[in-house]
Amino acid sequence: MGVIRTDESRRAEIEEFRRMLLSCSGVVLKVRTEVKYNRRQVPASNRNEVTVDQKLVCVTSGVSFLGIAIVKKLLLRGYSVRIIVDNEGDIERLREIEITEEAGGRSNITSSNQIGVVQANFNERRSLMEAFDGCCAVFHTAAFIDPSGLSGYSKIMAEVEARAAENIAEACVATSSIRNYVLTSSLLTCIWRDISDSSLSPVVDHNTWSDESFCKRKKLWYALGKLKAEHVSWKIAKEKGLKLATICSGLVTGPRYFCANPSSTIAYLKGGQDMYDYSLLATVDVDKLADAHVYVYEEMNKKWWW
Repeated sequence: MGVIRTDESRRAEIEEFRRMLLSCSGVVLKVRTEVKYNRRQVPASNRNEVTVDQKLVCVTSGVSFLGIAIVKKLLLRGYSVRIIVDNEGDIERLREIEITEEAGGRSNITSSNQIGVVQANFNERRSLMEAFDGCCAVFHTAAFIDPSGLSGYSKIMAEVEARAAENIAEACVATSSIRNYVLTSSLLTCIWRDISDSSLSPVVDHNTWSDESFCKRKKLWYALGKLKAEHVSWKIAKEKGLKLATICSGLVTGPRYFCANPSSTIAYLKGGQDMYDYSLLATVDVDKLADAHVYVYEEMNKKWWW
């Protein structure tokens, strides 16, 4: 039994993206598939000598429930956004929204803020480097869902998640224009531990990590994927000087989340009874979480951060 997306779910997601764009007063959606071309690559070690557009950022999976919200917040704060997708289907969804905008007579709104779309392979670092080139930051929000899995997230997908995170971090290091990397992680990377161990602190903070063996034993694959992704990202950041921030959120909720965010919600809630019993079942509004991403990113540009 798998998680099957209905046409109603897809239409709801497109409508949500359309509403988001309308709420950005003075912002026009120009869905353009950016053509890849050869650019002169500058070694990452010389990144401080490279002049980059401080208002151009990348968002992976920018058509997801959280991705849409982050794109909205960035546009409202004057950023230009390059959405990174890994399949033609997401590009077509964006084009559907553009057609809807034009049919509604809203295509003449003028603004310097634009949305560009680039298709990249998360398994190929060179592809990611080409997609990131020219941007000053990357927001990696993608969560990989296996439609053949019962919860939408299988053991195999945990490895896919970690491998993609590793490739994205390495691509950030190798791309001279990238200054900051914001990774969307999960509260699940902090809470899954053997609570019978009295030596563990009951406080959950930035020093708290879930136990990988515990996640495997309980078959908490979504938690395991996020945990491995964050571990490998921090390892690369510390070894190679990448400016990284991770945001570990609770279960993402918000308007229409039940039809726009079904698969990851089901995956997150595996083990939900235990989370509830131990007062660890936390939720966060998607708009507040998107704000947090942008605020954290902007703080990363201040000298005290690094």
